Amino acid sequence: MFDLVIARHPVQTWWDEVARVLRGAGTFLSQQVGPHSVVELSEFLVDPQPAGSLRDPRLARASAEAAGFEVRELRTARLRMVFYDIGAVVHFLRLVIWIVPDFTLDRYRDRLAALDEQIRRLVRSSPTRRGS
Repeated sequence: MFDLVIARHPVQTWWDEVARVLRGAGTFLSQQVGPHSVVELSEFLVDPQPAGSLRDPRLARASAEAAGFEVRELRTARLRMVFYDIGAVVHFLRLVIWIVPDFTLDRYRDRLAALDEQIRRLVRSSPTRRGS
């Protein structure tokens, strides 16, 4: 039994397992990925994302409470993410596989080329260009 269980970025939280290993008055701390994480990139490469998500904070709260947990605090944040070159985008998509689950360089080559041109145009026109 543990007093503290931490889950950094669970794709799915198994509340019964958390309850099984957590001591009665213990704490579960989680930084879950939100439903619209980097949605602009996902939608540029794929299609508009469907409404509703397994990673919805309201559903997480309801699931935790249904498993007998008391939710003491729930915060949401939408943080800005900036890519200055297409190599960084490709590296990110290979590491963070849930953004575009079927990502391969060959499958998305044409969309990546279009995104590369858009990034280059924005970087060139920016008054605070990187490296200036």
